[in-house]
Amino acid sequence: MSVSPSYRPDPVYPQIGDGFYDSVTAAEFPEHILRYRNTRWAKRVGLDGLTDAEWQAHFGAFKPLPHNLQPPLAMRYHGHQFRAYNPDIGDGRGFLFAQLRDTDDRLLDLGTKGSGKTPYSRDGDGRLTLKGGVREVLVTALLEALGVNTSKSFSLIETGESLYRSDEPSPTRSSVLVRLSHSHIRFGTFQRHAYEGSPERLNTLVDFCIRHYYPELKGLEGPARVGAFLQKVCEKTGEMVGSWMLAGFVHGVVNTDNMNVTGESFDYGPYRMLPYYDPNFVAAYFDQTGLYSFLRQIETGLWNVQQLAAALLPICDKETLIEALQYYSSSYLTAVGGAPFIGRLGVRSQGKHTDRQLSLGVLNFMRETDAPFEQFYFDWYGGGIREARAMKSSAASYYQAPNFQHVLSILRTYEPADPDRLSHVYFQNDRPYTLLIDEIEALWDRIAKDDDWSAFEQKLADIEVMRDALQG
Repeated sequence: MSVSPSYRPDPVYPQIGDGFYDSVTAAEFPEHILRYRNTRWAKRVGLDGLTDAEWQAHFGAFKPLPHNLQPPLAMRYHGHQFRAYNPDIGDGRGFLFAQLRDTDDRLLDLGTKGSGKTPYSRDGDGRLTLKGGVREVLVTALLEALGVNTSKSFSLIETGESLYRSDEPSPTRSSVLVRLSHSHIRFGTFQRHAYEGSPERLNTLVDFCIRHYYPELKGLEGPARVGAFLQKVCEKTGEMVGSWMLAGFVHGVVNTDNMNVTGESFDYGPYRMLPYYDPNFVAAYFDQTGLYSFLRQIETGLWNVQQLAAALLPICDKETLIEALQYYSSSYLTAVGGAPFIGRLGVRSQGKHTDRQLSLGVLNFMRETDAPFEQFYFDWYGGGIREARAMKSSAASYYQAPNFQHVLSILRTYEPADPDRLSHVYFQNDRPYTLLIDEIEALWDRIAKDDDWSAFEQKLADIEVMRDALQG
């Protein structure tokens, strides 16, 4: 196998002990057609030297990686799904395939989606449609470019099966996705063991998470360590939800089993990107009450960390947990009005007060108009120095309206954080790169009808240009 010296396997999850996972076997697929491999992240975990055949063997047939998990593990968890508790779920079409270290020495998971049935599949077939895989590859690339702490789509392989789904024309093509994530331990992982009345396993989970994700908390004991752990999770979750709002992203299914302890966005189903600011914008056709609409994602994040806190009650006092929960809101507000917001605009901070004024002004402007969401951040990236160009953009009429003048007066005082970045080829375009639903449907139509992957590949290339411009 062509692994590089930087490949560092570290399969630690089995050390957590019995009760947290089930050993499973991957499905056998009739074909393994490689559709996407993440070369940038493969390099960071020492797997960039794999040949295509080796890649397909490991991420299509799931031949174990050297010195790694064998067999793969379906993780056990419960969760609130649309706020109804479900004790019958767990990894139903995926498993933990491997754990390894990246070049920053972070512990990362390689987890699957569409790899076959597990004890938690219920009536499902354990498969993933190719369209679902394509959509996830696209959105993880875009969110990474926009600065969201997201899982990374690592591999997508078409598997040659015909699937039947009620929400898309069937039969449809099948795939298996591998995603790279900082952790697959969910809020629902804790909920399961609270539900089963096992404080010992709750303590084991907290200790495991501190050891591998929050080592700065080592040395704390008893309720103090549980409260400090919850505080960290609340901070990370608030940052994540704040980054969703800045990106104009609607997850669609913000259940407690879709939130993890490292505050990393993952598991993308019926997501959407906002065309313009709409607080009631819903991603999932089945979300008929708008529970997970764009604006309600904020309260949902809080509700979900509250359920995590409730699961920790058997091992921590209520007062300590309530105190830790306060950090969700403060972290969220810092994200949407502090450094992440300033970074989204590519300007130098003028201090908490002025930055917050600008943030509120932009939010009010967005609320009052249907200005294109991503176009605004593209036009004003770098602050006032972009005014002449912005006034010639396709959204110029919005910037000449009376309700924008207050924002404009503040923007004119802001300077670019990195003036050289404005010369990047991305900012020479008239429009930003976006991932609206019509764009996704158009490129999928070419794949479905003619097996034409050129639009998909071009979209990924465009997003990489965008990532380079915004993140460097």
